[in-house]
Amino acid sequence: MGKARQVTDAALPATSAGWSAWRALPLGAPLDTAVLAETLDGGQAFRWRCDAGVWHGIFGKSVVQLSLDATGSLNWSAPDALAPDAGPAIAHYLDTSRDARELADTLPWRSDAHLAACLAAFPGLRILRQPFGETLLGFLCSATKQIVQIKQMIALLADRHGTPLSPDGRSSLPNRLPTWTELALIPEAELRACQFGFRARFIHQTAAFLAKHPGWLEATEAMPYAEAKERLCSLPGVGEKIADCVLLFGANRLEAFPVDTWILKAMAARYGLHGWKPAQVAQFGRAHFGPLAGLAQQYLFAYERRFGD
Repeated sequence: MGKARQVTDAALPATSAGWSAWRALPLGAPLDTAVLAETLDGGQAFRWRCDAGVWHGIFGKSVVQLSLDATGSLNWSAPDALAPDAGPAIAHYLDTSRDARELADTLPWRSDAHLAACLAAFPGLRILRQPFGETLLGFLCSATKQIVQIKQMIALLADRHGTPLSPDGRSSLPNRLPTWTELALIPEAELRACQFGFRARFIHQTAAFLAKHPGWLEATEAMPYAEAKERLCSLPGVGEKIADCVLLFGANRLEAFPVDTWILKAMAARYGLHGWKPAQVAQFGRAHFGPLAGLAQQYLFAYERRFGD
């Protein structure tokens, strides 16, 4: 990847002291604010917030800000101490090596009028490429919870049990999330104090298993979709929906088709799949939408949340 282009567009907000200048991300086509919000805060990830048009995010060992300029181009900034690694990290995270619109154009929208409407409503919607272990943690928190509640749990966990991302170890930057090995050392009661409720038991048990099996997550991430899903479903609290979310948003397995209440609603109302079970809907989704079924799922999910009855 070439050197990032520094941006001087006056429409961009001023960066804070100690932060790098804005630099452009090559996404291939302009974005609008609604599509960016859906990408960052639509249920794929849980450590983003928007303040006066600037998105603040934390993933892995990266802290970044994102902002759209007057042309719809996306630009990033990072704390000076983390900026050298932030450029490649955010490019990977947003999968900038692929044009999202070209990818979406390969979906079967020409023979599916509803999918065509979804693509038109959110042009350029992307699937994030998040750290695999963090994605598993986030979706283990998701059972019966809304996005805002998941974000609160994750924030509490980072604040109370993470370590500062500042290179000098001071707290001038947010905390990273604890690793699974570190989570294994946290008593279940302290996890419950982070508002995890019954999910604390699953996280505690999963952490204990992963601490005893180093490399298990990395091996799972590298496996073919079906085998990786089966392994994830063997973890405490992980069912098919959570496994598919982890593989789609954490391993870029675009054939995964997570089925939640929004997708059940969409597939019943738009495709006539009334009364179908989640596993049946997932199988239909993979067959109907093809190898990029997970990308189609995200468009359907976004559309239903905004426009569904």
